[in-house]
Amino acid sequence: MHPIPSRRPRAGAPSAITGLVALVVALTMLAACGAATTPSPAPSASPAATATPTPAVTPSPTPAAAYPMTLTDDEGTAVALAARPERIVSLTPATTEILFAVGAGDRVVGATDADTYPAAAAEITRVVTQGAIDVEKIVGLEPDVVLAGGNGFNSPEALTKLRSLGIPVLVVYAPDVATVLADIELVATAAGEGAAGAALAAAMQADIDAIASTIASAGATRPRVFYELDLYQGTIYGPASKSLYAEMITLAGGEPITTGSPTVFSIPLETLVAADPEVIVLGDAAYGATADQVAARPGWEGMAAVKSGAIRPVDDVVVTRPGPRLVEGLRALALAINPAAPLPPAPATGG
Repeated sequence: MHPIPSRRPRAGAPSAITGLVALVVALTMLAACGAATTPSPAPSASPAATATPTPAVTPSPTPAAAYPMTLTDDEGTAVALAARPERIVSLTPATTEILFAVGAGDRVVGATDADTYPAAAAEITRVVTQGAIDVEKIVGLEPDVVLAGGNGFNSPEALTKLRSLGIPVLVVYAPDVATVLADIELVATAAGEGAAGAALAAAMQADIDAIASTIASAGATRPRVFYELDLYQGTIYGPASKSLYAEMITLAGGEPITTGSPTVFSIPLETLVAADPEVIVLGDAAYGATADQVAARPGWEGMAAVKSGAIRPVDDVVVTRPGPRLVEGLRALALAINPAAPLPPAPATGG
């Protein structure tokens, strides 16, 4: 079972299953989070990062000698592909975004109900609804390969069933930025677009390095940052100590306040109070959480971030979804942590 809370749709908030996050992620899947009230404007909202398109990578012809091939996925499973996949099923929003970014989007025949980016992804047949995988529908689509999420993102039982029916299933799970980039190359290679995947990963790495080095060279104080994933039934959820979330905060110029565990994403209020965040980033802002609500929570009033009003929303999808828009997420997070953060110009092609 995945240790991150599910994102449940709330009253007054849009229903969503992100990217965690693709991640960004959970006890079931990514849906909505935050308080069950209509959001009010957050007075301390950070300036919005300028949205930039995902870098466009032109697919290159796959050498005939590339297939058959055997790839090892993030769970250590050897996945054999007899030929270039012409029919691909994607069970995570992140793998769908990767496929479109490397030029294989027109071969995706099955996706999830959270696939809304790029726009064309919304037209693909849904084979995952609210986290439930429709094995029968997937089999009917006759896929050459299924791309899935690990660490409980997709049901291991459903993936085992698909494999038992002779369908190759490649599982990816990225606990850090390096693995996100490696998975982009892995997914692209599986789709027969290895060169495009390598180019995309290299461009993203260069952009990430540029942002991180610019922030580091500025010499600004690194504030203690708590990234709120969810507050549900009194339980607070934030980054595990070794997670993509924590690494993103560090790259964006903050000192991450984590749960202290590499696998647990819940944090007791007393622990959070003792850590005394100087900035609170609301990853659940799109789903109802606001700065006013945070400031009114019992026991939160003594935190430095609450006293100074440094409670800022961010687009959790781009920050935590392990795909091509991670650079855009890093920019957004850097501005949420420090609205005056020095950032290099965004590449004209996006990223």
